[in-house]
Amino acid sequence: MTTQNVANHIRQTEHARLSALVQGHIEAASALHAPDFQLITPVGDTLSKAQYLGAIAGGQIKYLNWEPSTIDVRVFGSAAIIRYRSSLSVIFGGYTVPPAQYWHTDFYEMRDDIWQVVWSQATEIRPVSSRGEVLTS
Repeated sequence: MTTQNVANHIRQTEHARLSALVQGHIEAASALHAPDFQLITPVGDTLSKAQYLGAIAGGQIKYLNWEPSTIDVRVFGSAAIIRYRSSLSVIFGGYTVPPAQYWHTDFYEMRDDIWQVVWSQATEIRPVSSRGEVLTS
């Protein structure tokens, strides 16, 4: 498989992962997350696979939408790094987080003949004035 084919497959895998998370399909999402998965949230919290998928299954995290932009992929043998911007709406702990833009960086590994996300980090993109001040809505 060419590097471009692998990159396209990883993009499809990420789209499938996001769809499973938004739809709350925990079994499908679980297959795409490595057992040692870790998420770093936009506020800096760390969640394991069990914590993250458990929070989605239990309703503490409810994605309303997650729309990625073009997904950039770098492939290194049996590992790959992806990066993209997204528009995301979520209910977290019963609180509706206002729709926002985020950067996502995810590290994938080929494990047992499937690509699984191992590390994921999301960073909120906050509008900044020309003087470097964060603008609030």
